[in-house]
Amino acid sequence: MLRGIGTSKGIGIGHALVLKNVECEVRQYEIKDTEAEIKRFKDGVDAFVRETDELIEKLAAKLNGDDSNALVLKNQEYLAKDIQLISQVEDIIKTGKVNAEAALYEACDGLKKLFLSMDNEAMAQRVSDIEDMRVRLTSILLGVKNVDLTQLEDNTIIIADEIHPSLTANMDTEHIAGIISEKGGDTSHASILARALEIPAVLSVKGICSSVKDGQEIIVDGAYGEVFVEPSAITTRIYEKKKRQYDESVVELKKYINKQTMTKDGRRVMLAANIGNALEAAKAVKDGAEGVGLFRTEFLFMNGSKLPTEEEQFTEYKKAAVLLDGRELTIRTLDIGGDKDIPYMGLSKETNPFLGYRAIRFCLDRVDVFTTQLRAILRASAYGNIRIMIPMITSVTEINAVKKIIAGICKDLDKKDIKYDADIKVGIMVETPAAAIMADVLAKEVDFFSIGTNDLTQYTLAVDRGNENVSYLYSALNPAVIRSIKRIIECAHNAGIEVGMCGEAAADERMIPLLLAFGLDEFSVTVSRVLEVRKEIASWSVKEAKDIAQSISGYSEEKEVANYLNDYVMSAKERENVAEQSQNIEK
Repeated sequence: MLRGIGTSKGIGIGHALVLKNVECEVRQYEIKDTEAEIKRFKDGVDAFVRETDELIEKLAAKLNGDDSNALVLKNQEYLAKDIQLISQVEDIIKTGKVNAEAALYEACDGLKKLFLSMDNEAMAQRVSDIEDMRVRLTSILLGVKNVDLTQLEDNTIIIADEIHPSLTANMDTEHIAGIISEKGGDTSHASILARALEIPAVLSVKGICSSVKDGQEIIVDGAYGEVFVEPSAITTRIYEKKKRQYDESVVELKKYINKQTMTKDGRRVMLAANIGNALEAAKAVKDGAEGVGLFRTEFLFMNGSKLPTEEEQFTEYKKAAVLLDGRELTIRTLDIGGDKDIPYMGLSKETNPFLGYRAIRFCLDRVDVFTTQLRAILRASAYGNIRIMIPMITSVTEINAVKKIIAGICKDLDKKDIKYDADIKVGIMVETPAAAIMADVLAKEVDFFSIGTNDLTQYTLAVDRGNENVSYLYSALNPAVIRSIKRIIECAHNAGIEVGMCGEAAADERMIPLLLAFGLDEFSVTVSRVLEVRKEIASWSVKEAKDIAQSISGYSEEKEVANYLNDYVMSAKERENVAEQSQNIEK
């Protein structure tokens, strides 16, 4: 058995097709007519754009008209048409008198080095975009045809060094049982597209391309990141059963798409999604989300080489609002710093970046950047149900400063007769111990709370969640964190405002009964988890949830809470499965 990162759930059983990387050899040679060479390059870019548009159409057709996951290809199109990149290639052709392919390679190589220096997963993914774009554009310039995956045998397991989005768009997905690659992770485009297409995927499997031959029998477990090469008959039978069970569970989950999010004794809660761009809003709605509880706007800033303009931001926020069609859209203002660096902003390296110049602290210092974003959000609010959420709040002073800036922008918009929602709600993320302790005071100053459990946990426990030496201490099930969450919710309700949760704990099946018991109003989770969470909430009554909360209230250690919840939740699931099986037998 080989191990990797399981990035798209499901079990695939089939035979291997190993894709060999056919790199277009880029040979540099001297050019006499530089203008003609520049024209050849621009013609190549035009052809690239046409080809990409065709790929996007194909991908949208596979996804029943949903083009939200085609964003990865759109990003490549934007890269190819980027004025700075085009100008750089043209300059290299003119000054160096070299061919377009070589100039493109040099320009892209510099861009890749820039993104790799950022030490950030999202930025590292941009490198994959750049490389995919470069290879595809180079192929067009050289007249080399891409590998044809449009007609595949049934139950094909695709194996490659790296799965680029353009490759995925051309795949005969109806006959693909699984995807395995040597590179990539949970946030890579291959993972995103595999999840959208419901294809099991395991990435970062070292040596898979050299250790597997075409036609070999393969089993892919996308949940646990396991790959079996030439499995035994017993292993095959076990996984055939697991596959049947998983496929049945997927069908069961889809029954929850159009249902309200409600406990089994009738308490309604809001179930929203966390997104990173406008097109993901469409995916959220398709998968049954009742709104967006967290729009991470930092990706707008991180995915470019310069600050996004007001118009660019307005277009993105408006698009998300329109796609949600009246559903609530909570937009978090710029949350950079910590592990999210943006080189072109020139932020200095910090000893403790998570405790330093980040989020609202940066925004209140760089009022120009903050004002541009708030203007864009306010203008977009005329086109949908938008809320503003401020991260990393520690005091009333910060809230008042934000309110003052918003009031000034509104006054200016009124003068210019620009429409916006005059009653737009402004809330805060409660993710610092200061905000948790002062929640009763802060709740009187804002329209809503959203608990960011990822940071709240690490700040409460003084644990850098990225530090492998102390990561064992990081747990939202720690009694200190649970008490903090309970207090935050109580303070919000005492002040008459709603409180949601957008951190990972909102989708933790062990936490869900506690959050229901505490009275959480909104759960905001990763899009792929929406239906799972809805089903989980439907399996609890408020009384059962309160009984559990009461049972763990006396525990003083994380392991006690975790053991109790693991046992209780698992035994509850077993009881539910037995009940379902009994019903099926009766039918």
